[in-house]
Formats: sequence, C-alpha cells, structure tokens
Amino acid sequence: MSTGMPEWMQQAIGGEAKGSLTFAAVAEEKDLRKSGFALSSPAFRDGGELDPSFTAVEDDAVAPPLEWTAPPPGTQELALVVEDAEDGKVHWLVWGLKPQKGALFEGEAPPRTGKNAVGNSEWLLPDPPLGVQHRYIFQLYALDLPLTLMPGAGYEELLKQIKGHVTAAAILTARFEGHEVVELDAEDFDIED
Repeated sequence: MSTGMPEWMQQAIGGEAKGSLTFAAVAEEKDLRKSGFALSSPAFRDGGELDPSFTAVEDDAVAPPLEWTAPPPGTQELALVVEDAEDGKVHWLVWGLKPQKGALFEGEAPPRTGKNAVGNSEWLLPDPPLGVQHRYIFQLYALDLPLTLMPGAGYEELLKQIKGHVTAAAILTARFEGHEVVELDAEDFDIED
C-alpha cells in the first residue's frame, strides 16, 4: 500500500531510523494532513535544501520561516518539534502557537520554547559532518488541549503532554549537507586603493 510518503520517512515514523521521529510516538498516519492541515516555508520547498543562513555555517544564522494552514476545528493549540532524521537530535521545541492559520517569521521568537538537544531553548543550528547530508523534519501538531508546560521544558515533558491529544499533524522536510566554514581575512579581498 502506497502512503504517499517517502520510504525514508515511513521508516523514521515506524521507528526503524536512528532516533525515530516524534510522529511515531504521538500520532497516526491518518492524522497526517487531516482536514488539509499543512506546513510549508517560503525559504525552502518540502525536501529542499536549507539555506546556510539557517545553519551553523553562518555566524548570524536564525530559524527558518514557517507557515501553516488552519488546523481542524476544535484544535486548542499547536506545537512544533524539529528533529534530525539521521541522528535523532531535537533542534527545536515550540508550543503556545495559536490554533489558526499562522506563521513564524525568519528569526522570530516563538511564544514558548523548550530545550533542544544541547539544552538551550533556541533553534539548534544544523551542523552535520563535512560532506554528510542530514534531513530535518519539521512536525507541527494540532492538539485538543492547551499545554501546561513551563518555558524551557524538555522533550520528554512535551512528548508526555501531547501524547493522546494530537488531532492532526503536518510534516515538512529539509536537508542540509555539512560545509567547510571558511574564515576570510581582509587580504582575501582584492581591493584596489
């Protein structure tokens, strides 16, 4: 039976990938795109490459912009989990998003954030090994109750609160290959006096 999902995502959802996705623990395939609920970004297409301005390659990097359609009726809150499909690292935990069509602009601070894989409450900049491509899975969940998490809560706390309360899910994927960071000096520029 074809699900319309790439095979790697089916494996990740099914728990066969390194660090299976949150989706496998909190939602079912029938929840995906329910009532037309969808997640997109003006900065990359689904399955496309992240611009270095959203990664560890650039010093002033920020979180990418995201947009979503209206969730199903009865939704009380939206929560976002971003994970690396290759190593299972949590890159971003966001909740407190209004249960309506909306967006997070490039670099915008979300209403509430939790701890990422390195223990801070920011967008964890993708930084895969040089020449290795990783996939980043943006998972937006429509919930049938408002969350009672304190800002800075961890992944396990979020997972516990959303389990059994997901009414719809939207998934967006991005990829990024590790780049060599080149430091430039003034001598690197051919400037004529």
